[in-house]
Amino acid sequence: MWKQSFADTAAAVAVAAAARISTSRRWISTAVDVNFEIRRAVEESFREVSMISPPPKKVNPPPPYSIVKGALKRSEGPLLRRVYGDEEITLSVVRRALALPSHDSSNGDGAEDHSPGFISDLLLHVGVSRGRSNSLLFLCGLYPDSVGIHSVCLLSKLNPDSYQGRVFMELDEKLRAQLSRYLEDRGVDDRLFPFVQAWLYLKNHHNLVNWFGKLGQFVNDKNQHELVHLEVCKDKDETKANVLP
Repeated sequence: MWKQSFADTAAAVAVAAAARISTSRRWISTAVDVNFEIRRAVEESFREVSMISPPPKKVNPPPPYSIVKGALKRSEGPLLRRVYGDEEITLSVVRRALALPSHDSSNGDGAEDHSPGFISDLLLHVGVSRGRSNSLLFLCGLYPDSVGIHSVCLLSKLNPDSYQGRVFMELDEKLRAQLSRYLEDRGVDDRLFPFVQAWLYLKNHHNLVNWFGKLGQFVNDKNQHELVHLEVCKDKDETKANVLP
């Protein structure tokens, strides 16, 4: 009686082991298929980005500004620098997308379009320092035909919490005009716009290509790890099945 019971149990275990082997094989097949499709999609996207509207190989800022070393690979930090007398001028740039209020308009098929629009705004952070305790920081809007100052702060290296100044638009009109002239004398003007536009396109292209490369590498590494893990599980299941009576 007990022999029959043992035989039935052994048979059930063997069936379960065979099912696990089959499931492991399906896992391997599925993992390979999915990762293969991801890799292929990444490669196609990489080729598309590389071939369609490639950025210029080199963009030069208006003299006497020079590109800060490593600016292309950094997500933050100064882009341009120059020396003006005993001053060091540094420029950082940020692209800001602004949502416009939704408006009612027809989209061509008679339906009303209530979706908001978007505009892209280029912001310049202009730092002026003389190696002393204080420095000036301007936040400016960069446009094809002008540079507009949004704010100006007097920063203290020794006391960061000190009073930084009034809101720019609350300053006297004559002082605002002189501060604009102050920046123009240091080469902060609309000549920067074409370079900044080209630079941002180059940087975005560089970041996207690197992202595709890292994604493909991650999928490849993950795929290899999964295959090794599943092969080990399959070998263990097959070993268990082989030792069953």
